[in-house]
Order: sequence, then structure tokens, then C-alpha cells
Amino acid sequence: MNEPHVHSDDERRLTLISVMIVFLLAAMSQTVIATAMPRIVGDLSGLHLYAWATTAYLLASTVMVPIWGKLGDLYGRKVVLLTGIGLFLLGSWLGGLSGEFGDLPLLGGGMTQLITFRAIQGLGGGALFTTAFAILADLFAPRERAQFSGLFGSIFGVSSLFGPLVGGFFTDHGTVTLFGHVIAGWRWVFFFNIPFALAAVAMIVWKMPTLPRRGGGGIDWFGAALIVAAFVPLLLAITWGGREHPWGSPLILGMLAWSIAGVAAFLWIETKVRDPILPLVLFRDRTFVTANGAGFVYSMAFMGVSSFLPLYMQVGLGFPATKSGLTMLALMGGFVFSSTICGQLVTRTGHFKPFMVGGGAMLIVGAASLCFIGPDTTTLDLAWRLLIFGIGLGPGQSLFSLAVQNAVPFHQLGVATSSSQFTRQIGSTMGVALFGALLTAGLAGELTRHAAADPSAQVRVLDLGDLQRMALDRTLHPAEAAARSAADPVVRAQERTVRESFSVAIVHGMIFSLVVLIGGFVLMLMVPATPLRESPMRPTAAEPEAAE
Repeated sequence: MNEPHVHSDDERRLTLISVMIVFLLAAMSQTVIATAMPRIVGDLSGLHLYAWATTAYLLASTVMVPIWGKLGDLYGRKVVLLTGIGLFLLGSWLGGLSGEFGDLPLLGGGMTQLITFRAIQGLGGGALFTTAFAILADLFAPRERAQFSGLFGSIFGVSSLFGPLVGGFFTDHGTVTLFGHVIAGWRWVFFFNIPFALAAVAMIVWKMPTLPRRGGGGIDWFGAALIVAAFVPLLLAITWGGREHPWGSPLILGMLAWSIAGVAAFLWIETKVRDPILPLVLFRDRTFVTANGAGFVYSMAFMGVSSFLPLYMQVGLGFPATKSGLTMLALMGGFVFSSTICGQLVTRTGHFKPFMVGGGAMLIVGAASLCFIGPDTTTLDLAWRLLIFGIGLGPGQSLFSLAVQNAVPFHQLGVATSSSQFTRQIGSTMGVALFGALLTAGLAGELTRHAAADPSAQVRVLDLGDLQRMALDRTLHPAEAAARSAADPVVRAQERTVRESFSVAIVHGMIFSLVVLIGGFVLMLMVPATPLRESPMRPTAAEPEAAE
């Protein structure tokens, strides 16, 4: 049996700081661009490609998560982390230069350039997320790790809070002139990553200790290719379904069928290769299955709520964008608070199950309270409901991964960690799609009912794109929107119809989230209450290690 690795407190502390920096950058890259997109679209003339700037990052980061996890097990965390940072930096730098040099060969105009560079940034971002948690597992015992997992959950919450504010600040106030050249403020949304990431690279290169890795294995190229081939169409289908194309269209159905076939082929390949990218033996572990299943379900509910509540506040309640963002602080504040506190308590007690269950119960209460919102809900009334929801959400986001890491053997730590992240990202995407489908269906029904009751206030059936354009118009041109409403009683009647219909439709989505969360709570109850280990996992004699 190999001797355990001993890392100094200084090495562990500086590694933790550097990993926290790159984790924050990866988390903020998903939120900081949101408030800058209206200005970006205006400058790069790409309204029809609006959604792709986000979709490209999501696709690239999601499908690469299990691949990065396996590569970390085979070749070591440091090389994977540095590779991920390099790709993330390259994508950030190029993203900030999008459109600066006009149309480019192969890449086309500024918006298609941005989409391509966001995909590169996403490739790196997938490595940052999964490797960060795997490094924590290498350096800290599960019981000690709980407090840091809570801290990382808090970082995710902080990025959700401040990412849009940072993006808005740079967009509105960051335009500068250097050497006679005007640099638009939104470009700093990408450039600001660079100095922080370089500082993290310096700490990782010089201070990150040598971590054990698995030797003698190989890359499952067929499995990696099938992950991409199966899940890219799936993510596109659930992203486009009900928005760009009807759910029953041949394109959407074809992509879903292709994905099912791809997943089946992937599972078959994984039973045949010597060193699979996702060892199916992990599915025999009850903790692995139930914790990942619960994480998948909770991510569905969380993203459904957090993605559409700001839209509800702007369209259904008439809040300005700033006010809706500030109201969401209640959810994220509760998330940060409970995630941090639960991490500390789990470290002290060595048990995660009571806090996981308590958080799940609180989350169900919060989701149930959101089923009673309406067109006259006040800011304070909505805020306390979101606070309860956020408090309940915090424990699960960090404890599901901790439970999985505590259950798997050392040589599968990276792939188990990445699988947890992968299932949650897929769940998030599916949650947005299903919530959006229910929302548009409910909205269509309510608009039809209102039209029958009051033909003068008839509004055509709206989809999510219409709602987002309405919110965007009110954000960019609030005075003009208010003037149209004040001058025309028909416009006012139609706006009232939309507000009332949207408020009913959003409740349908909240009921869906509540039902989903109850199912997730049942899965959570099935997670074994295994005490957390007191020391980091080390390879056994049957699991030879290799130095990085």
C-alpha cells in the first residue's frame, strides 16, 4: 500500500484560493453576460442569434464535464485544470475582440465570432467546475471538505447576485478610449477575467502540490465521441423546443430520437471498453444513484424558478429590470446563508443527511408558497417566499456532490464528481425547457379565455421569445413603453390581459416545480446516511498511483 500524501497547510490554502478564483470566474461567466447582451446584440447586429451566445457556452461546458473528469483521473488534476483555464482565457480574450476586425474568414460577422468564442470559453469552463470539486476531494477529508463545499456553493450564489450587476456596470460605464481607439464597455465583461485567471495560474503552477493520479489507463475515445453525439442534440432539442420550433416538429423529434439512440450506444460501448469514461459499476452504488438523481431533480426545479421569475416580475408585475434583480437577492441571499452554515455544521457533526433532509423540507415549503403569487403580489410578499426557497436550496447544492465523493473509491473520484456536475447541468437545462413549455401553454390558454371575455383586450398567443422581447423593450426604452400605455386605452387593456394571464401561467410552472421537488425529496430520503470519512481517500494496493 502506498504511503499517504501529506500536504502542508500553506499548499492547501493557496490551492484552495486559486481554485476558488477559477470557480468564481466560471460561475460568473454564465451570469455576467446577461445584462450586457442587449448592447452586444445592438453593436454586433445579431438579434436573430441572441440566444446562441448562451447556448454555445452551455453546450460546450456540459458535454465536456464527464470527459474532463475522466481525464483528471487519468492524467492528474493540475494539467486538466491548467488546460481548462487556458481555454477559458482564450475564449474570454477572443470574445472581447468579437467584431473588432469586421467579418473574418470562416467565422463571419461579429455575432457568429462571439458564439464561437463563447463555445471555446465553455470548453474551459466545464473543466473548471468539475476539477475544482475533484481537487477539494484530493486535498481534504470528506468531513473537512463539507465546509468548503458550502463555501463553493456560496460562491455560486454570489456569482448569480453580482454577475448581472458587474455586467451592467461595465456595459453602462466601461467605454473608454485608448490610443484613439474606442473600446465598448461590454467588452470588459470578457476582458476582466484575464488578470484574475492569470493570478490563479501562477498560484497553481508554483504552489499547487503534487496530487495522486491513476496510471496505466487510456482514453475511451468512442465513449467521449458518443457523449458529444448524444447530448448535443438533446440539449439543442430541449433548448429549441417550444421556442424556435414546436415540440412536435420533425426536427425536435428527430434530435430526441438521435439522442436516445446515442445514449443507448454509449451505454453499450461502456460495457465493452477496458477503461470506460463512465464506469457503469458506479450505478450499483445506492448513494451514487440516489444523490445524483436528487441533484438532477433539484436542479430542474431551481433553474425553472430562477430563470422565469425575473421575467414574471418584469412582464407580470411590471417591475423594472433593476427591481426584479434586487428582488432575486432574497433567493440568492438565502442560498448563500444556508449553504455556508450547513457546510460548517456538517464539518462539526460528520453527518450530512439531517441537513440535506431539513433543507429539502424547507425547499418544498418555499415552492408551495410560490404557488400563491399573482398579478398584485408586492415586492416584500415575493421576497419572503424567495428567501424560504433559497434557504432550502442551499444545503442540497453542496451536499449531493459530497455524498457521492464520500461513497466512491479513490480511482473513480474524478469521474464520479464530474457525473454529479453533469447530471445537474442536464437537469438545469431540462428544467428551463419544461418550465418554459408549461408557461407558454398556460399563457396561451389564459389569453384565449380573456379574449372570449373581453374581445377589445384580445392579444395574440405569445411565446417565450415575445415575452423576452417585451421585457427587453421595457428595459431599453422604458419612457417610450410608458408613453404608449398612457396614450392608448387599448394598449393598457392588452397589457393588463398579459399581466393577469402571465401571473396565472407562472403559477402552473410553480406547481410543476413543487411536484418535481416532492419527487426529489423522496429520492433524497433514500440516500444512505453514511458518516463522512475523517481522512482524505488514498489509493489502495489494488489502485496504483502515479505522480503528476
